[in-house]
Amino acid sequence: MPQRIYLSSPHLGGLERGYVDEAFASNWIAPLGPHVDAFQEEFARCVGAPYALALSSGTAALHLALQLVGVGPGDDVLVSTLTFSASVNPIRYLGATPVFIDSERASWNMDPALLCEELEARARAGRLPRAVVVVHLYGQSADLDPILAACGRHGVPVVEDAAEALGSTYKGRHPGTLGRAGIFSFNGNKIITTSGGGMLVSSDETLIRHALKLSTQARDPAPHYEHSEVGYNYRLSNVLAAIGRAQLRVLEERVAARRANHAYYVSALSSLPGVTFMPEAPWGRHTRWLTTVTLDPARFGADREAVRLALERENIEARPVWKPMHLQPVFSAFPCRGGQVAEDLFEHGLCLPSGSNLTREELARVVEVVRAVHQGR
Repeated sequence: MPQRIYLSSPHLGGLERGYVDEAFASNWIAPLGPHVDAFQEEFARCVGAPYALALSSGTAALHLALQLVGVGPGDDVLVSTLTFSASVNPIRYLGATPVFIDSERASWNMDPALLCEELEARARAGRLPRAVVVVHLYGQSADLDPILAACGRHGVPVVEDAAEALGSTYKGRHPGTLGRAGIFSFNGNKIITTSGGGMLVSSDETLIRHALKLSTQARDPAPHYEHSEVGYNYRLSNVLAAIGRAQLRVLEERVAARRANHAYYVSALSSLPGVTFMPEAPWGRHTRWLTTVTLDPARFGADREAVRLALERENIEARPVWKPMHLQPVFSAFPCRGGQVAEDLFEHGLCLPSGSNLTREELARVVEVVRAVHQGR
């Protein structure tokens, strides 16, 4: 069996060990410490956010963001349906109801026109949502201007889930920094990683300060342990922040490598009938965190699942596009505006191995399998 090719494996360089050794030498092992402070400052500068807070996961960051924009029991929150469940779970943590919004074709992200329709209908009914969560998928920003404008007209805060989109741009700015709050993930499969971790960013200093308090068990200022709110244990450790600082320094290299992977796949596969790549929308840079294709079975000669299984037989990991949240058993009872675009992308979409540490030989292995399925071998 040939060596396994993963979808998106961690890519460490030569800098991480030095930062981690420094953390050990200083005995700053527990959460908080100089690497956490430095990582927050450096990340904020990188994305152009005034304030940043390093946390244990992107999910923790989204949970705090939603709580701090006022989401609570009985509220509605509009959210992209084509996403991972971590975009929706924090809505349920807070006792609120997710309302799903379909994708558009230009970026596969939330459809601004459908969002406007939902907001207008809710305004007429006197039931505006407490927040909107827009997700930036696979390394590409949603079309934020019309989304922010629509939400602004109705006074609804926007929280950006940029877990998959670090390094992408929207009209020269970084998605995750244009709404009331934005979140990023440093999970092991992301474009940079701290093994596990996340970041909350905002231009609202009060929001970040309150999030800091909540993330450290909501301890009030007192010489003893005093608590007036329920808090969480959500801080990032100094050791993991050390890894993050090293990873952040090579972010542009990682983006360039993933875009090069995508260019290789396009060159090798785009001539095959029925193969279409996720488009790069005209408003910004797509990092190609994951290279994603859709396959038309009638033209290609096999469906997405046949290709995935053929890759797996060769010890190559590939995954379907996210199954829409409105089709998930845990969320199927909640409303959805549209849904057909997301359903179609799920039925036909496949994520190909995309790690920044892939070799040309490994990319060629992937291409060989895809071409063989098309040729019926």
